Amino acid sequence: MSVLRQLMLTATLALGIGVAAAAPAVFAPDGVAIRGYDPVAYFTESKPVKGSDAHTADWNGARWKFATAANRASFIADPQKYAPQYGGYCAYGTAKGHLAPTQPAAWAVVDGKLYLNYDERVRSRWKQDVPGYKAEADAVFGQLLSGPVEGE
Repeated sequence: MSVLRQLMLTATLALGIGVAAAAPAVFAPDGVAIRGYDPVAYFTESKPVKGSDAHTADWNGARWKFATAANRASFIADPQKYAPQYGGYCAYGTAKGHLAPTQPAAWAVVDGKLYLNYDERVRSRWKQDVPGYKAEADAVFGQLLSGPVEGE
Protein backbone atom coordinates (compact mmCIF):
# COMPACT_ATOMS: atom_id res chain seq x y z
CA MET A 1 0.00 0.00 0.00
CA SER A 2 1.41 3.40 -0.94
CA VAL A 3 2.15 5.98 1.73
CA LEU A 4 -0.47 8.31 0.25
CA ARG A 5 -3.10 5.59 0.34
CA GLN A 6 -2.21 4.73 3.95
CA LEU A 7 -2.53 8.41 4.92
CA MET A 8 -5.91 8.69 3.19
CA LEU A 9 -7.18 5.55 4.91
CA THR A 10 -5.92 6.74 8.30
CA ALA A 11 -7.55 10.15 7.82
CA THR A 12 -10.80 8.55 6.72
CA LEU A 13 -10.91 6.31 9.78
CA ALA A 14 -9.87 9.10 12.13
CA LEU A 15 -12.62 11.39 10.82
CA GLY A 16 -15.18 8.63 11.05
CA ILE A 17 -15.99 8.80 7.35
CA GLY A 18 -17.64 5.62 6.17
CA VAL A 19 -16.20 3.84 3.18
CA ALA A 20 -18.95 2.41 0.98
CA ALA A 21 -18.36 -1.12 -0.19
CA ALA A 22 -18.54 -1.72 -3.89
CA ALA A 23 -21.69 -3.36 -5.15
CA PRO A 24 -21.39 -7.02 -6.15
CA ALA A 25 -21.29 -7.66 -9.91
CA VAL A 26 -24.49 -9.73 -9.61
CA PHE A 27 -27.57 -8.83 -7.57
CA ALA A 28 -27.74 -11.93 -5.40
CA PRO A 29 -29.54 -11.69 -2.07
CA ASP A 30 -28.06 -14.34 0.21
CA GLY A 31 -25.57 -15.15 -2.57
CA VAL A 32 -28.23 -16.53 -4.94
CA ALA A 33 -28.83 -14.85 -8.30
CA ILE A 34 -32.37 -14.01 -9.49
CA ARG A 35 -33.73 -15.03 -6.07
CA GLY A 36 -33.24 -18.67 -7.06
CA TYR A 37 -35.02 -18.54 -10.42
CA ASP A 38 -33.63 -20.27 -13.49
CA PRO A 39 -32.16 -17.76 -15.99
CA VAL A 40 -32.38 -20.21 -18.89
CA ALA A 41 -36.12 -20.79 -18.37
CA TYR A 42 -36.88 -17.17 -19.30
CA PHE A 43 -35.66 -18.08 -22.78
CA THR A 44 -36.89 -21.67 -23.10
CA GLU A 45 -40.24 -21.42 -21.28
CA SER A 46 -40.92 -17.69 -21.61
CA LYS A 47 -41.65 -17.39 -17.90
CA PRO A 48 -39.88 -17.31 -14.54
CA VAL A 49 -39.32 -20.82 -13.20
CA LYS A 50 -37.94 -21.55 -9.74
CA GLY A 51 -34.58 -23.28 -9.80
CA SER A 52 -33.60 -26.30 -7.72
CA ASP A 53 -30.86 -26.91 -5.18
CA ALA A 54 -30.15 -30.08 -7.18
CA HIS A 55 -29.00 -28.04 -10.22
CA THR A 56 -26.68 -25.16 -9.34
CA ALA A 57 -23.59 -23.45 -10.68
CA ASP A 58 -21.35 -20.72 -9.31
CA TRP A 59 -20.56 -17.91 -11.73
CA ASN A 60 -19.52 -14.28 -11.39
CA GLY A 61 -19.63 -14.31 -7.60
CA ALA A 62 -23.12 -15.78 -7.23
CA ARG A 63 -24.87 -19.13 -7.05
CA TRP A 64 -27.29 -19.77 -9.92
CA LYS A 65 -30.14 -22.29 -9.69
CA PHE A 66 -31.74 -24.19 -12.55
CA ALA A 67 -34.94 -26.16 -12.97
CA THR A 68 -33.19 -28.91 -14.95
CA ALA A 69 -29.75 -30.34 -15.57
CA ALA A 70 -30.12 -29.37 -19.24
CA ASN A 71 -30.69 -25.71 -18.30
CA ARG A 72 -27.64 -25.82 -16.05
CA ALA A 73 -25.55 -27.23 -18.91
CA SER A 74 -26.79 -24.52 -21.28
CA PHE A 75 -25.87 -21.81 -18.80
CA ILE A 76 -22.42 -23.23 -18.10
CA ALA A 77 -21.75 -23.41 -21.84
CA ASP A 78 -22.61 -19.71 -22.35
CA PRO A 79 -23.45 -17.77 -19.16
CA GLN A 80 -23.33 -14.39 -20.94
CA LYS A 81 -26.19 -15.55 -23.16
CA TYR A 82 -28.52 -16.27 -20.24
CA ALA A 83 -27.43 -14.08 -17.32
CA PRO A 84 -29.56 -10.97 -16.87
CA GLN A 85 -28.13 -7.68 -18.05
CA TYR A 86 -26.72 -5.23 -15.49
CA GLY A 87 -25.94 -8.11 -13.15
CA GLY A 88 -29.62 -8.67 -12.49
CA TYR A 89 -30.06 -5.20 -11.00
CA CYS A 90 -33.12 -3.23 -12.11
CA ALA A 91 -32.68 -2.16 -15.75
CA TYR A 92 -34.75 0.99 -15.23
CA GLY A 93 -33.00 1.90 -11.98
CA THR A 94 -29.61 1.42 -13.64
CA ALA A 95 -30.68 3.77 -16.44
CA LYS A 96 -31.65 6.33 -13.80
CA GLY A 97 -28.25 6.06 -12.11
CA HIS A 98 -28.76 3.69 -9.19
CA LEU A 99 -28.62 -0.03 -8.51
CA ALA A 100 -31.91 -1.42 -7.28
CA PRO A 101 -33.13 -4.92 -6.40
CA THR A 102 -35.36 -6.88 -8.74
CA GLN A 103 -38.22 -9.35 -8.72
CA PRO A 104 -38.13 -12.45 -10.96
CA ALA A 105 -41.66 -11.76 -12.27
CA ALA A 106 -40.66 -8.31 -13.59
CA TRP A 107 -38.72 -9.43 -16.65
CA ALA A 108 -38.37 -9.03 -20.39
CA VAL A 109 -36.24 -10.65 -23.06
CA VAL A 110 -35.27 -8.01 -25.62
CA ASP A 111 -32.99 -8.73 -28.57
CA GLY A 112 -31.97 -12.04 -26.98
CA LYS A 113 -31.01 -10.49 -23.62
CA LEU A 114 -32.73 -10.87 -20.25
CA TYR A 115 -33.62 -7.71 -18.31
CA LEU A 116 -35.09 -7.60 -14.81
CA ASN A 117 -36.83 -4.74 -13.04
CA TYR A 118 -37.75 -3.73 -9.51
CA ASP A 119 -41.39 -4.74 -9.98
CA GLU A 120 -43.97 -5.01 -12.75
CA ARG A 121 -44.95 -1.32 -12.49
CA VAL A 122 -41.35 -0.27 -13.06
CA ARG A 123 -41.05 -2.79 -15.90
CA SER A 124 -44.03 -1.13 -17.59
CA ARG A 125 -42.29 2.23 -17.38
CA TRP A 126 -39.00 0.74 -18.69
CA LYS A 127 -40.84 -0.79 -21.66
CA GLN A 128 -42.00 2.69 -22.76
CA ASP A 129 -38.47 3.44 -24.06
CA VAL A 130 -36.37 0.29 -23.98
CA PRO A 131 -33.70 1.55 -26.45
CA GLY A 132 -33.30 4.82 -24.57
CA TYR A 133 -33.14 3.22 -21.14
CA LYS A 134 -30.73 0.54 -22.39
CA ALA A 135 -28.41 3.23 -23.77
CA GLU A 136 -28.51 5.13 -20.48
CA ALA A 137 -27.90 1.99 -18.40
CA ASP A 138 -25.09 0.78 -20.68
CA ALA A 139 -23.33 4.13 -20.19
CA VAL A 140 -23.35 4.04 -16.37
CA PHE A 141 -23.51 0.43 -15.15
CA GLY A 142 -19.77 -0.04 -14.69
CA GLN A 143 -19.52 3.16 -12.66
CA LEU A 144 -22.48 2.19 -10.49
CA LEU A 145 -20.78 -1.01 -9.36
CA SER A 146 -18.36 1.08 -7.31
CA GLY A 147 -21.21 2.41 -5.16
CA PRO A 148 -23.84 1.05 -2.77
CA VAL A 149 -27.02 -0.79 -3.70
CA GLU A 150 -30.46 0.57 -2.80
CA GLY A 151 -32.08 -1.22 0.11
CA GLU A 152 -34.50 -4.03 -0.56
